[in-house]
Amino acid sequence: MSLRSLLHVLVVVAVLVSAGMNPSEAADDPQRLKAECEEGAATACNFLGVLYLKGAGVKQDDSQAAALLMKSCDGGVAEGCSRLGVMYELARGVKQDDFQAVAFYKKGCEGGNAGGCLYLGRMYLKGQGITQDFFQAATLFRKVCDGGSATGCFDLGWMFAEGTGLQRDDVQAIVLYRKACDGGVALGCANLGVIYQQGHIVTQDAVQAVEFYRKACDSNEQRACVNLGKMYQLGHGVTQDFFQAVALFRKACDDEASLGCVNLGVMYMNGIGVKANTFQATALFRKACHSGEPLGCNNLAVAYRFGRGVKQDSAEALKYYGKACDLKDQNGCDNYAELKRGKQ
Repeated sequence: MSLRSLLHVLVVVAVLVSAGMNPSEAADDPQRLKAECEEGAATACNFLGVLYLKGAGVKQDDSQAAALLMKSCDGGVAEGCSRLGVMYELARGVKQDDFQAVAFYKKGCEGGNAGGCLYLGRMYLKGQGITQDFFQAATLFRKVCDGGSATGCFDLGWMFAEGTGLQRDDVQAIVLYRKACDGGVALGCANLGVIYQQGHIVTQDAVQAVEFYRKACDSNEQRACVNLGKMYQLGHGVTQDFFQAVALFRKACDDEASLGCVNLGVMYMNGIGVKANTFQATALFRKACHSGEPLGCNNLAVAYRFGRGVKQDSAEALKYYGKACDLKDQNGCDNYAELKRGKQ
C-alpha cells in the first residue's frame, strides 16, 4: 500500500448541534423544525435540511434538503452554506456546478465553518471550480488543522509527504499524520503504518506498523486491513497467524477492497489458512479484476493459462493479461508478450 491522498470530497452530513436541540431530538421532531424554519429560524432550516439528506424522521429528499440548506445559508448559517457546496459538487438535489460549490464553500469558510474551509482547500488543490493554488490549499488546511480538524491535518500532511505545492518535509508529514490518526482519521494511521513498515523515513519498526494498521483497520480503512493481514501472513511485527490473515483479507474483500480479494484468493489457491479451493480462488481473482485491480486480472490470467479452478483457455489468459497490462501492471504486459510469442 502506498501513501494515499484524500482528495475526494467527504460528504459530511453529520448534524451540527444548534442551541437547545441535539441530533436525536431533531430527528424526533421534524414538524417543530419545519414550523421554526418557516418562521425564519435559519438554524432550524439547517437541521431540517440535514434530516432530509439522511432520511431521518422524514422521507429522504435531496431536492428538499438543498432548498432548506439554501434558506439556512441565506440566513447566515455557515454550516448550511458548506453543506450546500457539497451538494453542488456531488450533484445531490441540484445540478452539478463546481463554481457554485466553490462559492458556497467560501461563504461557509468565511462564516467560520471548518468544513467549508477544508472543502475549499481541496478545490484549490485540485483546481476544481477555481484556479489551482497550492499555497491557498495549504493555508486553508493549516487553518482547519490548527482549529482541531484532524482531516485538515491529514490533507496538509499529504501535501508535505508528496511535496505538492510545498517543499517535501517527511518530518512534518509524520507529525501531521499522527495528529490526524489521533483525531480519528484512519488514513492517517494507515499511512503511518506504511512509513514504519518501510523504514525509509523513520527507523523501521514492524511492531509500530502493526499497531497503526490495526487502528486504521478497526476504523474500517480496508487497505490497512489488507496490510495487517500481510503482516500476520509473514509474521512481521506479530506472531505469524494464517487464520488471522485470512480473516483480515476476507473482511477487506467483503468491503470491496480488491487487494483483499486478491490476497484471499492466493490463500485459497495455495491452501494457506484455509482448505485449498481453486474455484473459490479464481472467483476472488475475477471479482478483484472486475473492480479494476491489475493483480486480480494477472492472477486470473494465470489460472486460465494453466487451468487452475477454470478450464484451461489461452485466449482467456491473453485477455486478462492484456487487461492487467492496460491497468499498468508490468507483469501483465510481460506475461501477455510471452504467451503471445508462444502462440505464434
